[in-house]
Amino acid sequence: MTGDALALAPPSRAVRLGSIARRALVSEIRVYTSIARAIARRPAVPPGGTGIAYHRPLLTILIVFIALSAVEIPIVDLIVHRWPAVRIIMLIVGIWGVTWMLGLLCGMLMRPHTVGPEGVQVRSGLESEVSIGWGDIASIAISRRVDEPKQRRVSDGEYAERVQDETNIEIELEHPIAIRLPGVHPKGGVHTVDRVRLWADDPKLFLDAARPFLLAG
Repeated sequence: MTGDALALAPPSRAVRLGSIARRALVSEIRVYTSIARAIARRPAVPPGGTGIAYHRPLLTILIVFIALSAVEIPIVDLIVHRWPAVRIIMLIVGIWGVTWMLGLLCGMLMRPHTVGPEGVQVRSGLESEVSIGWGDIASIAISRRVDEPKQRRVSDGEYAERVQDETNIEIELEHPIAIRLPGVHPKGGVHTVDRVRLWADDPKLFLDAARPFLLAG
């Protein structure tokens, strides 16, 4: 079997299970570190960098889910209060669920996209983080685009980190670079791309933050 065929071969069940376990562990850790960062008001932005939010289109949905999950805890507790063992299990699950949703929200707030001296970091929620150095970037422009639902993040050499199927920043690269996404092939793993698109709540701020570094290069 050639190297190309090996690269395209589907991962084994052990590899997939290992990847899922690692992702679950990373997400669980970042839930609590994101909550801690939110309490300390310390977003994950490098020194000299600018954080660019991407949570605005999802904020209302997340708040509604958190509120519903919190209200559900006492309701379920009333239903199962006759069975202590079930009551304890449901209480633990309910509290964990609310905590996880809070962590997801805090992850989006505390892990924004960043533009700094080392380059651009494209982030999404608790997991995804792709770093691009200034030497790899040819240009950055505001360009709004709406894709079809459920499109892959990487397609035809383009990486798109969408929010509700939309992007509004386009980064053209000087040459193809390798990026790593969470998961295993075909949804995750290492990909070679020559263009990056992402959503920024304030695309002008993103462009303004990047301009001095682009001009300096």
